[in-house]
Amino acid sequence: MPFSSKSRLLYLYLSESRRRLSRRLSLARMTALRLAGSTPARLIVAPTDLRAIDPFVAEEILAGRFPLAGRVLDTEGESPFEIDLPSHEFAVRLHSFGWLRHMRAIQDEAGSTRLRQIMDDWMGSHGRRTGEISWEADVVAQRVIAWLSHSPVVLRNAEHGFYRRFLKSLAFQVRYLRHVAEAVADGEARLRVRLALAVASVSMPATASAIRKASRNLDLELERQILPDGAHFSRNPRAGLELLLDLLPLRQTYVNLGHDVPARLIPCIDRMYPALRFFRHQGGELALFNGATSVLAHELASVLRYDETAGEPFRSLPHAHYERLSLGDTAVIMDTGRPLSAALSRSAHAGCLSFEMSSGRNRFIINSGAPKFAGERFRQMARSTAAHSTVTVNDTSSSRFSQSRFLGPIMISGPARVAVERNDEPGAIEQVKASHDGYLAPFGLIHERDIGILNGGRLIRGRDRLLLEDGSDPDPSDGAIAVARFHVHPAIGMRRHSENEVYLTAADGEAWLFACRDGALAIEEDIFFADPSGVRASSQISVTFSAASQPEIQWTFTREG
Repeated sequence: MPFSSKSRLLYLYLSESRRRLSRRLSLARMTALRLAGSTPARLIVAPTDLRAIDPFVAEEILAGRFPLAGRVLDTEGESPFEIDLPSHEFAVRLHSFGWLRHMRAIQDEAGSTRLRQIMDDWMGSHGRRTGEISWEADVVAQRVIAWLSHSPVVLRNAEHGFYRRFLKSLAFQVRYLRHVAEAVADGEARLRVRLALAVASVSMPATASAIRKASRNLDLELERQILPDGAHFSRNPRAGLELLLDLLPLRQTYVNLGHDVPARLIPCIDRMYPALRFFRHQGGELALFNGATSVLAHELASVLRYDETAGEPFRSLPHAHYERLSLGDTAVIMDTGRPLSAALSRSAHAGCLSFEMSSGRNRFIINSGAPKFAGERFRQMARSTAAHSTVTVNDTSSSRFSQSRFLGPIMISGPARVAVERNDEPGAIEQVKASHDGYLAPFGLIHERDIGILNGGRLIRGRDRLLLEDGSDPDPSDGAIAVARFHVHPAIGMRRHSENEVYLTAADGEAWLFACRDGALAIEEDIFFADPSGVRASSQISVTFSAASQPEIQWTFTREG
């Protein structure tokens, strides 16, 4: 291993060791924390939850069946917090209490009584056991927001004893978050903790200085995590949506109560909307890059309803490093970047230079996306380069991931330099040429990709090339074999037109012809990880070519009719 790589790994181990030590010290002081602080006499306000509700889920939960994380757990009369749970993801969903929103559908007193019994079960069994999944900082933050947002449902006609237990537990959880906030791993979890503390500061009785401190800490984290182009610094398109679902109600709560809105909150929200539209296909779905999974249409609609920055999507996100090509009703979104730090690479994908293509309401070419509820094996498979619409060399990902249980699945190597050049002729052609060096260390090769939209959006022209660092063709003795993959959305039908051509047809009849006369073209079985119903079978087009004899391939998508 090169010295620089060893030094980087040593730095990562030391950083993670410091964070874990800080968290252990925080937890060691929890005995004093349990005794400190008073129980508030009341709640001041319940922030709105913009997420949709499902009355069926409420009925199932009241009947003892919990449909969470793609599973249904029948408790058979026992407390769900005292039995073995189907998966880690199920446990996270259960203990974060996001399912409380569905309980807004409860209309009868018997349902309210049953809900309070479930809440009492949690407070009795997990209210003080701070070393478990239920007390991971991100889970606690989500639970605090859920309990505050849905307190009117939980506390409706509640007896005084339950009311006090509920407020006491909430106050303890908020103190816990304040205690561990500095030791939370970087990324969405840390921002969500700051967000939960800001929500609590205005929803529960607090001094003016406490409100200002929570506001100031949220400002600092927003400014750090929301890039100048509006994308979240994880480069996950869905992260912005999830954060807006909580930031928008918080903004309104500050305004309604007459508090000063955090200085960076409104500017960050205004920046995030154009980035969200950048990743949105015209059919309403978000692009699948770097950990993004399926988004239900009503989730996106509930956020876009509050968009006051209406306008066309940007052509580029220069800080998150994405490009968007659009002519007519055809759009191509391309990943031209890499993780902004090792800490943010735990969910990043090895999809540099991958792209997605949509036309009208139909997504034709996609990435496989991240599974919503599947286990770790599928989650790691989805991160590989082969799960993206780009080129792999020798069946190897362009980035390598750590196998260390201590560090977690961070990206330990990959593209160090991504060069991007944009050439547009307004109204006539939009074109991006980019290259990355993720295959330079293992194989001595650079991958260069050129994609352009022209003819009013009816033609997409692409080129993939493997070259040496000096720009020359690989040596004739180079044995590297490359595969360009084009993952096709499961809703699109495919049929072979000729040896070098494939028809792609949408349910509404829209058809595109893919053609590549270089390399060996094949239609292969595929896996779509990001389907709302779970992991499902799909298909892909592959073009196999040799670095020595065919270092460059050219391909086109042509709209029929």
